[in-house]
Amino acid sequence: MIKSYGRNFWIMSLAMFLFMTGFNLILPELNQFITQLGGEEHKGLIITLFTISAGLARPFSGKLSDLIGRKKVMVAGIVLAIVVCLMYPFSETVLFFLLLRFIHGFSVGFMPTGATALITDILPENNRGQGMGIWGTFISIGIGFGQSLGSWIYAHFGMNTLFTIAAMTTLISGVLVYFVNETLKNKSSFKINQLQIGWKDVFEPNVFPAAMVMWLTAACSGIIFVLTPDISGFLNIENKGWFFGIYVIATIIVRLTAGTLSDKIGRRQTLIIGISFLIISMLLIGYAKSATAYTIASLVFGIATGITSPTLFAWTADLSPESRRGVGAGTMFIALEFGIMLGSASTLLTYNNTFETVTLAFLVATGFATLGLGYTIWHLYRRKSAT
Repeated sequence: MIKSYGRNFWIMSLAMFLFMTGFNLILPELNQFITQLGGEEHKGLIITLFTISAGLARPFSGKLSDLIGRKKVMVAGIVLAIVVCLMYPFSETVLFFLLLRFIHGFSVGFMPTGATALITDILPENNRGQGMGIWGTFISIGIGFGQSLGSWIYAHFGMNTLFTIAAMTTLISGVLVYFVNETLKNKSSFKINQLQIGWKDVFEPNVFPAAMVMWLTAACSGIIFVLTPDISGFLNIENKGWFFGIYVIATIIVRLTAGTLSDKIGRRQTLIIGISFLIISMLLIGYAKSATAYTIASLVFGIATGITSPTLFAWTADLSPESRRGVGAGTMFIALEFGIMLGSASTLLTYNNTFETVTLAFLVATGFATLGLGYTIWHLYRRKSAT
């Protein structure tokens, strides 16, 4: 299997693992960081502002990756991420910190878009689900590893060191990208008019069904990103990245098999299974009153995302025209970012920094997931084709 996917695939998988690790290292402690700056009531904006800018970046990164190349788009995102991580220690006001979060989002708007387009170029159509499962496994490991390690680094070395390590990890990701072969044929040189964006550069209509499901299910992740560090504190779990450390164990196992499942029984059928687990996990998190219950909930969430995420990306690849794979990937990531933004913004209305309001926030998350399940079932039975 290692040889069948080729050198590019494995280098990119490792590069994405490091990029996601660098990004996630700082997340568990950002609630504490903004609280120390006097902005406790603005915790929801940490994720919301980030996802707004990431979503704004997607049309540009998708279009450019189809014109000037996948690698150049990835490098732009990596360089920006490094600069912002090194700027975080200079945050002395809530406004400056939130401005950096907004700028940081542009980096995630570029790197994963170019990377996903490149991976789509590489994977054979008849084995795409399995390949996306492996690709997603590296991403999940990066998320779990970064979140679980971040609190430990902060506790032993402080916040400034944490920001520096995040920057260095991202730098290593960039070094690996340098050794990847470009997959885009007939590249053009960058021209300023390529930054002119029309509707066709923002949205690939063929991937709408997958994007809709992504938007609704990603809202659950937005709520999780905001609240799990606080929930860990309420339950006296010292490591604020505990949830993601446990989640990654389940999702690694599932991702390696769920992609193959969607190749066999179909993308939508597999999504119905995954979203059902997602609904259960939202209820379990919302009603968890002990560390044990919380750990079980994170395992179920890992199963859910391990099934849905690679299936959604494989479905997107199926639906994207070959000449617009960058825009197709960008459309999917726009749905992801706006879903996370929807979820994180909802906490501003449902959560008031008390354990009692956690349940309400996750009942809202359950509603988002239920809508996603309903749409998938409707699409399966009302639309004969996968499109």
